[in-house]
Amino acid sequence: MATSTFSCEDGMEEDGVSEGEGKNLGPCSGPNRQRDLCTFCTISLDQEEVFRTKVFDKSLSPFYGEDFYFEIPRPFQCLSFYVFAKGVFQRDLPVGKVSIRKEELCKFSGKEHWFGLQPVDPNSEVQGKVHLEMRLNELIIENGSMCQQLLVRIIECQGLPLISGQNCDPYATVSLVGPARSDQKKTKVKKKTSDPQFEETFNFEVNLIYIWALIVDLWNNGNLAQDVFLGETRVSVKILRNDHIHRAWYLLQPKGNGKSKTDDLGSLRLNVTYTEDNVLPSACYTPLRTLLLKSPDIKPISASAAHILGDICRERYEAVLPVVRLLLHHSRLVPFVSAITVLELENTQEANTIFRGNSLATRCIDDMMKIVGRSYLTVTLKPVLDEICDSNKTCEIDPIKLKEGDNVEVNKENLQGYVQKVFSSITQSSSSCPPLMCDVFRSLRHMASKRFPDDPHVQYSAVSSFVFLRFFAVAVLSPHTFQLRPHHPDLEVSRTLTLISKTIQTLGSWGSLSKNKLVCMYECLLSASNMLINLPLCISVSQHIQKRAQGRKRIGKRNFKKRWLRVTNRELSYHKHRGETSLCIIPVKNIRAVEKLYESAFNRKNMFQVLHSEKPLYVQAGNCVEASEWVEVLSQVSRCNPDRLGTFHPSAYVAGAWLCCRSLSDSQPGCKPCTPTLLANLQLDIDCDRETERIFSLLTSSYSKLQKMEDACASIAVYQGPPREQDDYSLFTIQDPKETFHTVQQITHILEELQREHDTRSGTAQYGSQ
Repeated sequence: MATSTFSCEDGMEEDGVSEGEGKNLGPCSGPNRQRDLCTFCTISLDQEEVFRTKVFDKSLSPFYGEDFYFEIPRPFQCLSFYVFAKGVFQRDLPVGKVSIRKEELCKFSGKEHWFGLQPVDPNSEVQGKVHLEMRLNELIIENGSMCQQLLVRIIECQGLPLISGQNCDPYATVSLVGPARSDQKKTKVKKKTSDPQFEETFNFEVNLIYIWALIVDLWNNGNLAQDVFLGETRVSVKILRNDHIHRAWYLLQPKGNGKSKTDDLGSLRLNVTYTEDNVLPSACYTPLRTLLLKSPDIKPISASAAHILGDICRERYEAVLPVVRLLLHHSRLVPFVSAITVLELENTQEANTIFRGNSLATRCIDDMMKIVGRSYLTVTLKPVLDEICDSNKTCEIDPIKLKEGDNVEVNKENLQGYVQKVFSSITQSSSSCPPLMCDVFRSLRHMASKRFPDDPHVQYSAVSSFVFLRFFAVAVLSPHTFQLRPHHPDLEVSRTLTLISKTIQTLGSWGSLSKNKLVCMYECLLSASNMLINLPLCISVSQHIQKRAQGRKRIGKRNFKKRWLRVTNRELSYHKHRGETSLCIIPVKNIRAVEKLYESAFNRKNMFQVLHSEKPLYVQAGNCVEASEWVEVLSQVSRCNPDRLGTFHPSAYVAGAWLCCRSLSDSQPGCKPCTPTLLANLQLDIDCDRETERIFSLLTSSYSKLQKMEDACASIAVYQGPPREQDDYSLFTIQDPKETFHTVQQITHILEELQREHDTRSGTAQYGSQ
């Protein structure tokens, strides 16, 4: 995993990269010196571009100031940063690059460095590895003298680069290096593959006194065009012994190791943080994972393992994400977020400052929205953002920034039109809002109203603080970071998105709206927030079904009647015919369970029951698919009801007894556990072992703070007062020192056990080794 930050006077997330700034970009003298250089930077893993910065206009010393945080999905050799000059009527031209080999990343990790730019030479753009087998034999030739024979077998290559976006047509050449270079030998060309299987063997008669090394070059067959160099590897013959087979993988290297004298192309300031996690077998993580998953149930929540991690790693951007993923996977995030939100609200004195800080609660909700809300953003914002970026209408309304010929009134109309489209997309999107986000928003609304009962608007501002200020506005401002656009927009479109984002922030910032300002939008925002809270699924489902009269004691055909059943997010109703007045309405908030019935209950297939505050409603659907869909929909809209049942009877109460368990009391609790209600539209590919290993690494790197927290708990528990070393302990949240001390001791013990497992299993294999 890598994290990097980069900056340029010239400069550029596990890898985290902070791209900062560049300095004196381009050749320092001569006719190629460009004074009005518009530049941008890219981040590549080997030859694959993974991120791109915005274009910095007309500066030889641009300040990019962008952060990228990403997990590296595959093996790689180099993390590279390229600076390009933006072309207007021609392709973008490379200015220079910084390449850091994987094994050298640890030397620069966590600190800012200035790197000199190197030329972008095709002979240095390499990636992949080659599998070789070499053997040295002694032979007696015709005159009776002894000579040596070198057998070189080119087995295969892996990870060769794409050429013009397509798989290459690779071949390999083999030659020997010495005072007199030998004839070069060549494999067959393999078509359209980045992982060619060669399986070819070449013989050389040699005298090792005059042979220094073996060179294997990889090329892309250019047919009618020039062949493209893909990389080389040099193997010293000193490793060879008679009749001994040497077989190994070698990383491909640049031509001549890429060393060349060049003009000063400027420099790039980077802050790269690189971490590499070695994941153990799943059983090793069970104690730590169990301790973390118990966090929502710990009282007080500040004494839980998940909260302690957030407390001691509060300065680290990436610390909360693995906890959120782990809790999400095990459906434990909502109770944890609710608990830490209560803790934050206890320390919030003014309703207008609610959820405005960078706390554990806000960071958890931010990460949750980014994980589960990506498809939501795609449905909601992508169409209108594509229109904005493609139509490229001018929206500048700042008199200072207007260009010659711009009409401010036309620009204002363009901006208002875009804002209206974005805002309408948001306010009409409740049906697409992921249920888990709605569950969190509902919890926020309830707790905020409870904390500030005299403020009628706090229930909305609690939600808008996240959904508008931290979600939609951010996505509008930087659509590329949410995969809504492939790259940074150009400067003019970026300015338009900034203006729209600021407007969305204003509309979502309740404190900025006065009674006489933006009243219309204010009411619209109220409606939008209310919809987002109240619609876990925006549904209106209608269908003809067979309904059994509620409360009937006898089973008979006449008790089942055909009715029109309809459900919305607020009520379940049935009608004699479609469009007629309802015969019965069951508020969704009163539904306690929705479960399928045994066929033997009424000798009917596809039956389900709606258990609510009165007698159960028995329903027969048209087929098994319809029955499942009704159960799923009704379960989803009622899944957060506070009085949901834990058990139910899968059959009916007839003739004074339950047919399923033969219990005589009609009020007897159910004999079968209710089906857990899974969150709809939430499919997460989460490796819990990897996330737990990441948490282990975070706790280990913050071990000194963990010890300070343990000391603080012991001090408070013994002396019943604040510890003397207040500066050391003031950042910790310790409500119950004894419970917190107990959890810290559990964490410490688990860390020691996991470290022993790592030590036992440590060991790495090197390329070029057997």
